Amino acid sequence: MEPILVVFSGGQDSTTCLMLAIAERGAANVHTVTFDYGQRHRLEVELAASIAREQGVASHKVIRVDWYRDITHNALMDATTPIGRDPGAATPNTFVDGRNALFLLTAAIYAKGKGIHDLMIGVSEADYSGYPDCREAFVRSMNQTLNLAMGWDFAIHAPLQHLTKAQEWALADRLGKLDYIRARTLTCYEGIPGDGCGKCPACVLRARGLADYLAEKAGGRP
Repeated sequence: MEPILVVFSGGQDSTTCLMLAIAERGAANVHTVTFDYGQRHRLEVELAASIAREQGVASHKVIRVDWYRDITHNALMDATTPIGRDPGAATPNTFVDGRNALFLLTAAIYAKGKGIHDLMIGVSEADYSGYPDCREAFVRSMNQTLNLAMGWDFAIHAPLQHLTKAQEWALADRLGKLDYIRARTLTCYEGIPGDGCGKCPACVLRARGLADYLAEKAGGRP
C-alpha cells in the first residue's frame, strides 16, 4: 500500500481526511504534517499532535512557518482583529493569503524526502467561506506546479472537494468517526474545541451541516 501524507490541522475537515486515509491505507501508511504558522490558537497544533498520536499514524511532523505573520495580516493570525468581512472585500478577513499553496509546497518537499507521492488536503468549495485556494482549479494547478518544480509525480487528493458539510458529516459517520470528530476537533475561530462557540462563521457552517445530516439520517436518507 502506498504511503500518504495528510496536511493536518486537527479541524473537522482535515480529521475527516485523516480517518478516510487510515480506512483506505491503514495507519501504518499514513503520515501527517501540521503547520505552526502563528495562528490565533496554539491549541490547534497541540490537538493535531494528540489526534495523530491517538490514531497511531506512522509519523507526525510539526513544521514552523511562524515568519508568515511578518508578511501578511489577517484575523486568524491576529487575535486583536475582530473576525468579519470588510466592506467590499472579496473574502472574509480570516482568509490567509497563499496558505494552502505554502502548505502544499512545504508538505510536498517533506513528502519527497520521505519517498511519498500522495498528498491529502481537506479543502472544499461546496460549503466554504469563498477562499480562492479551496477551489478545484487551484488544487489541479498546484499539483501540476509541484510536479514540474520538483520532478516528482505527486498526486494531491482532495476527497472533500465537492462535499457539503452535511455530506462530510455523513462520510464521518460511514467511517464510524462522527462522534470522535465532533468531540475532538477544533474548527472554531475562537479556539473552542468540539461544537465551539456556535457563533463564528466556521462554527455556523459546521453546526448547520451537522443539523442537516442528522435530519436526513432521521428521515431515513443515507
